Parts: sequence; C-alpha cells; structure tokens
Amino acid sequence: MNELSVAAHRAPVTLDMSGSVCPIPLLAAKRLLDDLPDGQALVLISDCPGTGGDLRAWAEVTGYALVAAEALAGGRTAYTIVRNGADRNPANVVLDMRGACCPGPILEAKRLLDGMQPGEVLVLLSNCPGAPSDIASWTDSTTVELVDVFEVRRGEYEFYLRRRHRNEESGCSTK
Repeated sequence: MNELSVAAHRAPVTLDMSGSVCPIPLLAAKRLLDDLPDGQALVLISDCPGTGGDLRAWAEVTGYALVAAEALAGGRTAYTIVRNGADRNPANVVLDMRGACCPGPILEAKRLLDGMQPGEVLVLLSNCPGAPSDIASWTDSTTVELVDVFEVRRGEYEFYLRRRHRNEESGCSTK
C-alpha cells in the first residue's frame, strides 16, 4: 500500500478488488461504505477497466463522492470514495412496497412517477422475488429509467427510478 497517496492513506478502509470483474468491485465497496460513518472514506483498488465509470455513475445517483482516482502499478487504480450522509439519498420520493407482491410495486411506482417531473428520482423498496426482472422489463419499454438497483439484504432491493427528460424518451412507449 506504500504506493498510495497521502490522501488515500487517511482512509480508514482499503478494499483491494484486483482480479474481480465489474460490477463486483462496486458492489463490494457499497457494502463496506454502508457500514462507515458519514464523511468517512474508503479506498477501492481495482484493475477492471469499467470500475471508474461505474463508480462515477453510482456516486452521482447515490450521494457518495468519488474524490480521487489514482493510477497504480499493474494497471490498477485506487479510487477514494467518501460516504456523504447528507446527500446520500438523492430521491425525491421513497416508496416502500416491502411485503407487496408484483405487480403492486410497479403499479404504485408508475402512479407516483406519472406525477413527478422529468429527472426526479423515485426509490422503490421491494422484497417481491419477481421485482428485479419485472422492473428491468418494465423500464426497458417505458419512459422510466432504472438508474440503479441494490440488493440491500438478501431478497430486499432498492430500485432507483427516474423519469427521463423528453430528449431521452425517443423510442420509448408511454406505458
């Protein structure tokens, strides 16, 4: 770890995911970050070329901050990510549908999203076993974008759903 910068050495946790393919480094980092206090940093080391893009997109949506990316030997990169509790939940609306069976979570999410402005984010909480595949199919054919999905606990999911802006809606139906 002596090749990391002084800023990276201040992070209380270092996670070396070298050799893991995306999205495994991001998922492992998320699990550790969830347990850190607000404002704490984690250094994620990865050699997967997609990790940087994954982290940037994920951080933008979830409120975590990707504060540094430092090239290391062997094609690896050290990413410093800060848990930013004040901005952690970017949702305009949170819909808790745990305990409801499909298609209930999708129907309620659609009802709420129909009343939201383009670009606004709805976080749907669901533990319906069919929700991951149903929501993926639903968002593939509508003006709703599945920004991200996290399995918070086994079988319990957070779906980050966003109404697309008009210029992003081409080719989508309005189901």
